[in-house]
Amino acid sequence: MQPEIRAYRPTDLDAVYDICVRTADSGGDARGQNSSDRLVGDIFAAPYVVLEPTVARILDDGAGNAVGYVVGTTDTAEFVKRYRTEWLPATAGRYGDDPRDEFWLELHHDPERMLVPELAGYPAHLHIDLLPEWQGRGLGRGLMWSFLAGLHAAGAPRVHLGMAPANTAARAFYDRLGFEQIAVPSEPGVVYLGRDTAV
Repeated sequence: MQPEIRAYRPTDLDAVYDICVRTADSGGDARGQNSSDRLVGDIFAAPYVVLEPTVARILDDGAGNAVGYVVGTTDTAEFVKRYRTEWLPATAGRYGDDPRDEFWLELHHDPERMLVPELAGYPAHLHIDLLPEWQGRGLGRGLMWSFLAGLHAAGAPRVHLGMAPANTAARAFYDRLGFEQIAVPSEPGVVYLGRDTAV
């Protein structure tokens, strides 16, 4: 069976959580690092497919299983509002006071951190993750083109993403796709990249 790129389906949600945690440590596996393996997904994956499911693109292994995704939003400012008013209440009480979770929960409870002035000209944003065994086959490129075309059709002119500087393989991938670095002096620990959505 041939892999395919398709729209997100609600039955993909558990796989989206799994893909997220298995790629959350600068591209490596972060399972077991927090009180729940769903925590990172509750910040960087699930809110997108719950709040803006039509934007998401899934890499399907050809047998119906999600093995990669691009999730995102056409409008970061609007997404931040919905994260605050809809997603935070929906996830209230899922996590306690485990010290391993502190960093991630600070991000979770501060969606306004996504409103970076230097990124205002790039209103859409995205997160892309593929399971390791599906990387390096050109599938991520096709997934990204499909996602960008959807953003463009929805009227989003430009898109940005943030990444860990240590993830050099991801940076090389984004460079090949025409993403360029956006200077954000206030956040030296994150590399921001952007491009227009026309493909």
